[in-house]
Amino acid sequence: MSAAPLIVVEQVSKRFVIHHNRPHALKTRVMGLVHERFRSRAEEFWALRDVSLQVGRGESVGLIGRNGSGKSTLLKLIAGIHLPSSGRVLVKRDLTIGTMIELGVGFHPELTGRENVFLNASVYGLTRRQVEAIYDQVVDYSEIGRFIDEPLKNYSSGMIVRLGFAVAAHVDAEVLLLDEIFAVGDEAFQAKCRRTMMGFLDRGRTIVFVSHSASVVEEVCSRVCVLSGGQKVFDGPTTEGLALYHDLTAPSSTA
Repeated sequence: MSAAPLIVVEQVSKRFVIHHNRPHALKTRVMGLVHERFRSRAEEFWALRDVSLQVGRGESVGLIGRNGSGKSTLLKLIAGIHLPSSGRVLVKRDLTIGTMIELGVGFHPELTGRENVFLNASVYGLTRRQVEAIYDQVVDYSEIGRFIDEPLKNYSSGMIVRLGFAVAAHVDAEVLLLDEIFAVGDEAFQAKCRRTMMGFLDRGRTIVFVSHSASVVEEVCSRVCVLSGGQKVFDGPTTEGLALYHDLTAPSSTA
């Protein structure tokens, strides 16, 4: 019998409420009580509908699809950043998860890079002594150099990704949740990230990875889930999934 999965997503849906023309001034809110044109309007948006997924130990699963298909929302549900509107997300007890989901999440812009390494690593449950043990490796990997003692608000987006991925790669996580880490940064650092991910998999660890880069997904992922309109439309071998993804993203033919 196969081992129990590390992550189970069961018939999950996620609803967001989008407010239009939301009044901020007190006068405008009061006027909205008597005049319809001053009232805010709310719209429901279902980012995910009835999605199920299982991820086992040692797997590398790519979440792919068009913009707005629900990929990042699904990753955030697995990470516990969002709660599902219906269904449930189950994660193995005491599972250590490293995340690189949104630029700057887990960092404070007013703190230095050095201070943010300690802050971000503490989110993963590391003690100060444990962070000190990996600190030099994190800084060397990030290639931030002297900027490590500059406030994060002075960093470029590429530098923030370098530092965030460096921390996630060195906290000895069992699972990495990654969202578009190759959207910024130079090619040399991207290649280093890919080598790190492959080494992570070689050690029997698990990756769930959102990307629009077909070449990276093909290199890193043994399996893909294709999302379209908030629904899972494919879950299987990478080659077949990428072919479907290309069909979904191809420009519509014209008469």
